Amino acid sequence: MSNQHYENFPVASPLLPPALRAPVRVIYAFARSADDLADEGDASPDERITALNAYERELDRIDAGSRPETDLFRRLAATLKQYNIGTQLLRDLLSAFRQDVRQTRYQDFASLLDYCSRSANPVGRIMLALIGEHRDALLMQSDAICTSLQLINFLQDVAIDWNKSRVYLPQEDLQRFGVNESQIALGKVDEHWRLLMKFEVARARQMMLDGAPLALQVGGRLGWELRLIAQGGLRVLDKIESVDYDVFRRRPTLHAGDWLLMCWRAWRVVL
Repeated sequence: MSNQHYENFPVASPLLPPALRAPVRVIYAFARSADDLADEGDASPDERITALNAYERELDRIDAGSRPETDLFRRLAATLKQYNIGTQLLRDLLSAFRQDVRQTRYQDFASLLDYCSRSANPVGRIMLALIGEHRDALLMQSDAICTSLQLINFLQDVAIDWNKSRVYLPQEDLQRFGVNESQIALGKVDEHWRLLMKFEVARARQMMLDGAPLALQVGGRLGWELRLIAQGGLRVLDKIESVDYDVFRRRPTLHAGDWLLMCWRAWRVVL
C-alpha cells in the first residue's frame, strides 16, 4: 500500500496469504487515516476530536446495520462482516488516537501500557481474528509483540515526538535515571541518558522475545511475516545500541542490509 509515512514493516506484504491482503489493506487504511486525523496537519485539538468522533459514528452505523456514509467504512463494514470481527478493536484504536490529542505525558509504565493496549494491541488481535484464531495464549503473545513494537517506535522517535510536544518515556523512568525534559530538548546524550535508554531497550526486547513464539504457533505464511516483524523490532533495538543510544542525531531505521540479516535470523528460528 502506498503512503507517505515511513514504516518499519510493509503493509500487506507478499509474505501474507493472498486472501488476507485485501482485508489488511482496508483495516490499515482505517487505522492510518484515523491516526493522521489525530497527528498530522495543523488542525486544532477540537477539530481533531471532531473528526475522530465522525469515525466513531461510522462504526455506530456499522453496528446498527446501517449503510456507512463513506466508501472507506463501507469497505470496512464488508470486511468485518466477512471475518466476523466486531467494531470494539477499532473503537479501541480511536480511543488511543483521541488520547494522543489530549495527553502528551505518561507518569508511569502502567499508564503507557494501557495506552499501548489500545494503540497497538488491537492490530495484532485483528490479524489473528482474520485467521479465526482466538486462543488466549496466542492473544497474549500478540499483545507482547505489538506493545514491544510500539515501545520500540517511541525509542526511535524521541526527537520526533518532542517536536510534537510529546514524551512517551515514562516520567518515573526519567526521574529514576536523572534525566529531565530539557535534556531531551537539547538532545543531550550523557551517561544518565544511556542508562535510561539501556533500561528501555532491555524491557522492549524482553517483551518481544516473550511474544515471538507466536510466529511458530501460527505457522504458514503469516508465521513467516510474524518472524520478520519480530526480527525487525529486535534489529531496531540493536541499531539503537549501536549508535550508543543517540537517537537524536542517528535515528535507527531499517535498510536493505538489515532486511537480509532479518531474513537470515527468521530462517534460523525454524531450523
